[in-house]
Amino acid sequence: MTAESTARFRTPEGVTALALAAETAGRDPLVAASALRSAGVEPDLAAAALTQVDLRRRAAAKFGPDAAGMFFTRAGLEQATRAVVANRRAARLASAGVRTLADLGCGLGSDALAAARAGIAVYAVDADPVTAEFAAANARALGLADRITVECADATTVRVEDFDAVFADPARRKAGRGRVFDPRSYSPPWDFIAGLAERVPRTVLKLAPGIDHDLLPPGAEGEWVSVGGDLVEAAFWCGPLAEVPRRASLVPAAKEGAAKEGAAREDAAKEDASKEVAAGGVELTGSGERTAEVGGVGTYLYDPDPAVVRAHLVAEFADTVGGRLGDPSIAYVYTDHPVDTPFARRLAVTDVLPFSLKRLRALLRERGVGRLEIRKRGSALEPDQLRKDLRLSGPQAASLVLTRVAGAPTVILCRA
Repeated sequence: MTAESTARFRTPEGVTALALAAETAGRDPLVAASALRSAGVEPDLAAAALTQVDLRRRAAAKFGPDAAGMFFTRAGLEQATRAVVANRRAARLASAGVRTLADLGCGLGSDALAAARAGIAVYAVDADPVTAEFAAANARALGLADRITVECADATTVRVEDFDAVFADPARRKAGRGRVFDPRSYSPPWDFIAGLAERVPRTVLKLAPGIDHDLLPPGAEGEWVSVGGDLVEAAFWCGPLAEVPRRASLVPAAKEGAAKEGAAREDAAKEDASKEVAAGGVELTGSGERTAEVGGVGTYLYDPDPAVVRAHLVAEFADTVGGRLGDPSIAYVYTDHPVDTPFARRLAVTDVLPFSLKRLRALLRERGVGRLEIRKRGSALEPDQLRKDLRLSGPQAASLVLTRVAGAPTVILCRA
């Protein structure tokens, strides 16, 4: 995919190619390509249109109905912020009084689009010319080009002091090398990213969810976000944007077609940004430094959402259900009575025993368990190998938790 692709898609021939490609969605790729060529579409345009339609189909999970008119690259789609997360962030920025925003490393423009819809003027840059062109095309496609300026530029050259706030999403992948886990290898480099808050106090950094808490700038808020139970990102909110030391935000997965269209959505975002945040999920906040009470295994086991665990808010979560840990280093919480909670999955404990393959196999055979979900924390056992070793058979289903209790390897059999 090249920067010229979006220009071709705006021509009558390109519009036709995309429409024909959409009609062939789901067919065998060779058959679809043949159908477009038979309709008079040039081979290279046909291939680009089929690729774009496939990416739009995949993008619906992240962008909802907007995906049908947007432009994507494979790498850009993989790294793009989910719309539901970008909308929450934009609403929070708007409610904090941000009116102009520098978006450094804008990618395909997900965060820039959300900010523009929230009434913020955005100057977005990306170092890759193809990506920058696609971001500009997406702004045009969604009718937001008057609020988003996109340029291909090195983020380190932007005069960020000219803006109310800065949002930075450093590249955490390198061609041919996959994910980059060391912040020093980010692009732009970590020293530049970490220094942004000194230049523009209202700075937000989007980072990998595994980022070290020690890298949090002094006084900043660390937020960890999960969508539909999947941990997707960390965000460091700096300066006056920081509200609490740590936050775990649990956002429901967006349903395709659930997003509102056009002006109605835009007006609602402007009218009450705080309501959009509230409607976007649930949040747990705290210091991130507390330790929970430790006791024995109870009648119920709670497996906290990964955002709660990564935000170091297990103690705060335990307070919400009146629970305790079975081991000070393991993030499973136990209670003697059931408590409904959005922050964890609750399992009913039926058996607790020291790990013994022979004993466990006999117990599962006695219970007629043939389908077994295996969860683990603090255990070196591999679930797939254990499932083979157990030689399961029977009509019943159960959940098995491999963990430690008071430092000892323990197996906990549960039902949902």
